[in-house]
Amino acid sequence: MGILRSSVLYMALALSANTAFADIETANGLREGDMKKLVFHSEARDVSDAAFVTAEGDMTLEAFEGKHVLLNFWATWCAPCRKEMPMLAELQTELGGDDFEVVTIATGRNMPVAIDKFFKDIEVDNLTKHRDPKMDVARDMSVFGLPVTVIIDPEGREIARLQGDADWSSDSAKAVLSALIGTDAEGS
Repeated sequence: MGILRSSVLYMALALSANTAFADIETANGLREGDMKKLVFHSEARDVSDAAFVTAEGDMTLEAFEGKHVLLNFWATWCAPCRKEMPMLAELQTELGGDDFEVVTIATGRNMPVAIDKFFKDIEVDNLTKHRDPKMDVARDMSVFGLPVTVIIDPEGREIARLQGDADWSSDSAKAVLSALIGTDAEGS
């Protein structure tokens, strides 16, 4: 009986892993335009366990396990960040929910008042205003330069990374993310 149970468990794990791999392969094939800069890793990578600052207190990325996360590292002084942030807000509106969330972390010296002004100026009100003032999370995750966007799987592992800004409102971006989270491009 123990051997049968072990065999069933092994098969379930193998099928689950193959499904996740198939989703990544599908998503990888949908990359066009700016999304060509999105690099899927051959093996998932650990993410930082360092705390970052939220309005409610400190938090770690572990809090987002169970959903796909598009994690964007940015700063108030970063011109490409200003350009892409409204597109990230649009993604959150269209795809955000129980299975997917856009999470933004301002890394370095970004005062809360400056972050509030940044979001007000670009008319974004649906994204997180998390901060990484000592750059612990950014350093742990080898973020050099801004913006950097990382895709984290529901198990809390980095599966892809895009260095620099991108057109996150493109059909390709939405198709890639929808393939990963298992929805159609309209988020249903």
